Amino acid sequence: MTVRKNQATLTADEKRRFVDALVALKRSGRYDAFVTTHNAFIMGDTDNGERTGHRSPSFLPWHRRFLLEFEQALQAVDSSVALPYWDWSTDRTAGASLWAPDFLGGSGRSLDGRVMDGPFAASTGNWPVNVRVDSRTYLRRALGAGVRELPTRAEVDSVLAMSTYDMAPWNSASDGFRNHLEGWRGVNLHNRVHVWVGGQMATGVSPNDPVFWLHHAFIDKLWAQWQSRHQGSGYVPTGGTPNVVDLNETMKPWNDVRPADMLDHTAHYTFDTD
Repeated sequence: MTVRKNQATLTADEKRRFVDALVALKRSGRYDAFVTTHNAFIMGDTDNGERTGHRSPSFLPWHRRFLLEFEQALQAVDSSVALPYWDWSTDRTAGASLWAPDFLGGSGRSLDGRVMDGPFAASTGNWPVNVRVDSRTYLRRALGAGVRELPTRAEVDSVLAMSTYDMAPWNSASDGFRNHLEGWRGVNLHNRVHVWVGGQMATGVSPNDPVFWLHHAFIDKLWAQWQSRHQGSGYVPTGGTPNVVDLNETMKPWNDVRPADMLDHTAHYTFDTD
């Protein structure tokens, strides 16, 4: 069984294997297909039309399935690899070990945001940005420039305390756990982290930055924690809701998986704190 660990506890060998698997996926072209998929959904998901990956109840099961597919692609390269998660409520600075040269590398230079160290720096030749929103072909970051502070543990706990998963109008104006976690309302958890990292992470092509996977693995972990705390409050809506994915409807682009199929993460992996 795959065990997803806090990135802060990874051994040097686990970091190396994870990075090597990422680079292998990148070289094969498989990695960029995930970037393309994510960008298509973030651009297509709107408050008043069909929405699947974002601004909607299926934000969490959609990303759970997306991450699972990516993790399986990594494991096809190296079966020992699991997606680590980044607890940004604890590792909240640009000096955290996450950003060290032996793992993800650090922030970008002030001139153009270009990441200059670590395995994903343009100088390594490992990480050309091919699916992009502008002409720049290198990984960019601006840690702490777009927003100064990452979410705190108290802010996380305030969202985990919400007892309702989601509610009408089932978009970025909704109240409830999903939308406060996604960040369109309230203390802003998920969205704020994307902006804090900056560079490609603040765009639809955010998976270009490998930290995307660690960020979303933590979002997924928070959903699992919420599920454990609120066992009487499941996924909604359950049926008959236009433009969003009901509990037993299939999710694009796979069309063979429903939110109902993604509710139990332990069927696929566990977390180190489970």
